[in-house]
This record gives sequence, structure tokens and C-alpha cells, in this order.
Amino acid sequence: MLIETIEHFFRQLSDFLWGVPMIVMLLGTHLYLTVVLRFPQRRIFTAIRLSVRRDKGAAGDVSQFGALATALAATIGTGNIIGVATAIALGGPGAVLWCWLTGVFGIATKYSEGLLAIKYRQRTTDGRMLGGPMYALEKGLGWKWLGVLFAVFTACASFGIGNTVQANAIATIAHDTYGVSPMLTGMVLTALVGAVLLGGVKSIAKVCGALVPFMALFYALGCIYILAVNGPYLWPALRLICASAFTPQAAGAGFAGTTVMMAARYGIARGLFSNESGLGSAPIVAAAARTRNPVRQALVSSTGTFWDTVVICALTGLVIVSSVIAYPDISWHDGAGLTKAAFSKIPFVGKPLLSFGLLTFAFSTILGWSYYGERAIEYLKGKRWMLAYRVVYIAAVFVGSITGLNLVWDISDCMNAFMAVPNLISLIGLSGIIVHETRKYLWRGRLDSMDD
Repeated sequence: MLIETIEHFFRQLSDFLWGVPMIVMLLGTHLYLTVVLRFPQRRIFTAIRLSVRRDKGAAGDVSQFGALATALAATIGTGNIIGVATAIALGGPGAVLWCWLTGVFGIATKYSEGLLAIKYRQRTTDGRMLGGPMYALEKGLGWKWLGVLFAVFTACASFGIGNTVQANAIATIAHDTYGVSPMLTGMVLTALVGAVLLGGVKSIAKVCGALVPFMALFYALGCIYILAVNGPYLWPALRLICASAFTPQAAGAGFAGTTVMMAARYGIARGLFSNESGLGSAPIVAAAARTRNPVRQALVSSTGTFWDTVVICALTGLVIVSSVIAYPDISWHDGAGLTKAAFSKIPFVGKPLLSFGLLTFAFSTILGWSYYGERAIEYLKGKRWMLAYRVVYIAAVFVGSITGLNLVWDISDCMNAFMAVPNLISLIGLSGIIVHETRKYLWRGRLDSMDD
């Protein structure tokens, strides 16, 4: 009875936190920063070009691409597949467009987070770079107490959404698809995570730098192939997505009964949750990047939202909606079931693509979030606690693989929402600094200048 009461409480709290208040705060911040920064989305191709270049001689622990890959590893997760399907199941096909628009405007927020991460990072006695919203709150606004709260929420979230729930997803997929026992999956997964994590940030960045481009490209090419198979239904799917985003969805293609408000609410909420723009997690690893000035890394960081939502989430949405139109027997009411049904209709590549995407996305999320949690613990307790955190984090991977985690999901959602609030405060409170640095390096054409 007590467990049921606790589960109900956190479920209700999660629904409230990720409802209208969080949507207004996050989307409002996206729009505000987009305007004051003169639409930094226009620079996305410049940002992509910078992300694959090395800033030789610049201070930092990992390359700009290594920092981006680690951030993408934590961001690109099961939400890009199951989350998009859930938004469609609850809000109809119009949710795909709202999710995509959230990613477009979220680029400005991810840019701002990356800029503050470099601006307020600090060098440790052993030469490492540390940064993130906790340092921006402490050094930029003088509110260390709020930085401490952010670090606490980050450390808690790392064990939930960043670890146990991802491990559980991997074990479930391996069991349901290939019949592998969760115990065996947990043992193998724990060993793999441990081998990477004990090597520190450079090891994490190296593995993510190799894994993320491969898994994202493989998944994207697979989706493009499915869309080619669904070719006759692609244009109807696009029209349906655009039309139902702004008009109530009448009967047809199985999506009867959804409204504009439902499409907007679930599309925006899932987009915000998927790309983590405004959450404050990505700037923690952005602070470790070798970069000449804050704006260069800010631009590189902004590409994370582009790849996560504008590309991958959009592809997933198109695959699902076109499949529902092509195969009317697919039920769209269950998010996870909708994804499985849509991909399974494609012979040979459908099921392997889905299972590969979920497995690799979840594994990379575990690696990326380990770095976030570790930096939060170091901010709170110092470097002496880092080894203990790694050991507990690795052990949690095994626990997550063999146990049910409904309560952990809800608690993790709450921790993520609590992370966003102080981060958004730092973004708004330091928006003048963000504009100043942008003017200094970007608007005046000094992107190659070294930070003075």
C-alpha cells in the first residue's frame, strides 16, 4: 500500500511538472533566446562545420566533437523512438510537427547553455576543466545554493533516467526480441559500462565519438529505407502531420479524436524532453571541450538539438505516421506497441533496425549520463568521491537490468524537471552575457579569435 501511494504521488507530480508549467517555461525560454540572439539557427551549417574541426592549442580536456558526441550519447535515447510514438499515440500525427518545431527553437537554448559552460568553467589543480549550470549559477549570478540544488538533482537523475531505466530497456529488448535472460544481459552490460567508465572522461568521449555517429547514421539510413518502401504514403503522411497540427483530426488513418491542443501539448513536451535543451545536462560536458572562445563551443553544442530532434525525431515520426496510413490494421493507441508495429511491417530490416536503435541509444545514454552525475558529485563533494560514484553507478546498471522500474521512471522525470528550473534561471539571468559574447565573437566575425 505504501509503495502504491508513493508511486501515485510521483506519477501525479511528474504529470504536473511536465505539463503546462514546464512547457511554458522551456518553450518561452527557447523563443526569447531565439529573438535576442537574432535567430542563431541560421548558423547551423557553420556550427556543423566547426563540430568536426579541432581547435589545436585551445584549453580543454576533449575535442569539440568529443564533447558533442558525449552530449549526444546522453541525449539520443529511447525517447527518440518510443517517445515520439507516445506523442503520436496521445496527440495524433500533428504532434510530430510540434516536436520538430520545439527542436528548431531549442537550438538557441542549447547554444546559450554551451556558451555559459565555457564562460564560467574553471580549471582544477590537476588541469581538468569543470563547468555547467552549477558554475554559472555560482560564478555568474552568485547563487551557489541554487547551483548545489542543480547538482543534487543531476546526481539523482543520473541513476534514474540516465542509468537504471536505460539498462532495463536494454534487458527488456534483449529478452523480448532474442530470448536473452535479463540476468545475462545485466552482467554483460555492467562489464561493458565498467570498462568504459573506469577510463574517465577521455575514455567516455572516445567511445561515444565512435559509437554515436555510427548508430545515428545506421538508424537514419534505416528510416530512409523504410520511407522509401512507404513511398506512396510519404506525401499523405506529411500533409496529415501539417494539417492535424493546426486543425482537429477527423476520422481517417486511424487518428480520430485528437485535437490541436493535444497535438501541441504532447508534441512540445516530448520534443523538450527528448533534446534536453534547457535541462542543463549537455553544458556539463561542453565545458570540457577544447575551444578558442565560448561562442565556438556554443555553436557546436547547438548542433546536438538539430541532430536529435530536427533529424532523428522527425524521421521516426514520418516512419510511424506513414506506416499507420499504409497499414490500417496498426493500432496507434499504445506508444511502444505503435513503434514495434510500424517497424515490424517492413520485411528484413524493420525489427533489427528497431532493436539495434533502442539497444545502442540506451547504452550510449548510460555512458553520457555517467559523466553528468560524476561532475555533479565532484561539485558537491570533491574529487575524492568520484571513484565511489563510479562503482555505485556501474552496480546500478545490473540492478536496473533485472528489476521493474515504474517508480524510478516517475522519480527521474521529476528530477529532470527540477534540474531545468535553476538552469532556466541562469539562462534568463545571464542572457545579457550571452548576447555580449555573441556580439563579440559571432556578429563581429571573430569566431577564430582566442578568448582573452
